Amino acid sequence: MRFEISLSQKLSLQLKLAPQIIQSIEILQLPALRLQELIEAALDENEALERVTDAEPEASAETAESNGAELEKGAEMVKEADELAETLERLETIEQAAERDYHDFGARRIVRSDEDPKTEAIYNTAAPSVSLQDSLYEQFLESESDEALRVIGRHIIYNLDENGLLRDYPLEQMLENPELRGAYTMEQAEEALRIVQSLEPKGVGGRNIRESLLLQLDPEDPQFKLKRKLIGDHLLDINKNKRPKVARELNISIAELNDLVASISVLDPHPGVRVSTGRNPHIHPDVVVELIDGRWEIRLEDTFFPRVRLNPHYREMLKQSSDPKVREYVRKKIENAKWLVDAIQQRQNTLYRVVEEIFKVQSEYLDFGKSHLKPLKMQEIADRVGIHVSTVSRAIADKWVQTPRGIVPLKFFFTGGAETADGETISRRSVKQKVREIIEGEDKHSPLSDEQVAEELKQQGLDIARRTVTKYRKALLIPSSRQRRQWD
Repeated sequence: MRFEISLSQKLSLQLKLAPQIIQSIEILQLPALRLQELIEAALDENEALERVTDAEPEASAETAESNGAELEKGAEMVKEADELAETLERLETIEQAAERDYHDFGARRIVRSDEDPKTEAIYNTAAPSVSLQDSLYEQFLESESDEALRVIGRHIIYNLDENGLLRDYPLEQMLENPELRGAYTMEQAEEALRIVQSLEPKGVGGRNIRESLLLQLDPEDPQFKLKRKLIGDHLLDINKNKRPKVARELNISIAELNDLVASISVLDPHPGVRVSTGRNPHIHPDVVVELIDGRWEIRLEDTFFPRVRLNPHYREMLKQSSDPKVREYVRKKIENAKWLVDAIQQRQNTLYRVVEEIFKVQSEYLDFGKSHLKPLKMQEIADRVGIHVSTVSRAIADKWVQTPRGIVPLKFFFTGGAETADGETISRRSVKQKVREIIEGEDKHSPLSDEQVAEELKQQGLDIARRTVTKYRKALLIPSSRQRRQWD
């Protein structure tokens, strides 16, 4: 067998997306706040795109001359131009479309002439939060401890988990760290841990949930010893709702035990969560649904987007410039601006049509709530709108709608269904809501089993298996009937 290198030719067909289509797809799936960031970045990068305010001053000759100087400077970066006549003909079409998009897109936004968008963004940006570890270490440094305890304390604090617990890093293992090995004793490590456990919030530094709860007890409390015994020896039994057994072992009545459990229920098993470890997520709805004059009206929440259009000085420069490189530079900038405006407008139109069809199906949710949700598939909306199902998926991705029933993600309205006795199909979320309502209305001293809940649903016309009820109950974070029982 002989191996050799040779040249050969072959024909092949490949499907490639144009840059405009890729940009439209990316913009379609952007949520509102990220789209705003993209527009702001485009305004900074592309001189052919400009922000429009309600009090827009007339462009002066000096401004036009300044823009021309910038364009001449950037002319070396671009290719040879097409013929001027062809460019001007395309520009007429581009500018007409851009003017139309300018009036359609973001027309309701009101901006003061003296408003600085960057300053406004700074004022509306949350200050960076202090982490749990940083907060604890600042407190630790204020304690009267020597250098050795501070070194160990720093290791303890920065190895706490997000709940403020030290359950994944025992002190023995910590002392094997190359920085600590052989230099510090177990007694020093335990002393440093005691200091950490005395810091705020109470309960941090516990090596498990039980120890964290014990650290939150007040030694001056008259029931301190009883609470300590309850948490230390009977926490698992309380979790399983075995209260008669616990009452017997503590030699107290059920009523006294109920009061005792209620008093320790205010303790936090995750004390570290109290201290913010990051910014709270800010949800800005892309769509608002309101009841206006007895009708549900859908409105795209785009009033905070910058209003943009093509810079009119570019047409003048294109007419006046005799340098083909400048003309090509202008043409590329205008095309990029036009693509962006078109993609934004297409996003808004697609999103509106998708949401409109969603609420034609789910209108009863707006009137009556979650229990009246209907089964809905993305393919159904795609067929109604006349687009591909993947476009529907992108249109609703990471987007939220504000309704009188609350702010919910658009994906909330897509769900499978279950069939009733008369052949009607209702959504799984509606079934879950019915499960919740049945359990909320039960006798707490004799709670319903999953089998009994299934029987109740059957009487309402829903033939749901017991295992399905169990699955829905767990998804709703509802305890079992044994754990729900109340003891007197």
